[in-house]
Amino acid sequence: MPLRASAQAAFDRLHAALDDTIEPGPFLELDDAALLAVGFSRQKASYARDLAAALVDGFDLESLARLPDDDVRGQLISLRGIGPWTADIYLLMVLRRADVWPHGDLALATAAAEVLDLHTRPSFEELAGLAERWRPHRATAARILWHHYLCVRGRG
Repeated sequence: MPLRASAQAAFDRLHAALDDTIEPGPFLELDDAALLAVGFSRQKASYARDLAAALVDGFDLESLARLPDDDVRGQLISLRGIGPWTADIYLLMVLRRADVWPHGDLALATAAAEVLDLHTRPSFEELAGLAERWRPHRATAARILWHHYLCVRGRG
């Protein structure tokens, strides 16, 4: 099963387990067996519970839209289980920030090597350097490279 289909199936199982509404309170009521059946590993279940608990305790995702990128990253990374790549993906996909480059994305490195006709896949540091030429529209460049990556592999 392709990754996207697998992720969609897990999301659908979670949606069904929560009676078609994904909210932090009901999520916290799911036991380990229910989360494993949905497709969560024990570690991801622990991280997801921490995120749900933070949301119940008042972590305000909507307020992030009013913050500068670095402040958003800092607030998200303060949550256990959320790292720099995840924070950057949130900035890029949810908040639609124009100049975000998700450091450490293997698909971007692979696509950049193909598109730029590089002999080897660049390191993440080299790729970040290459991405500087696309400022202030690095998010657009990332989307184009992801599209290339998926199309070349028959998944676009």
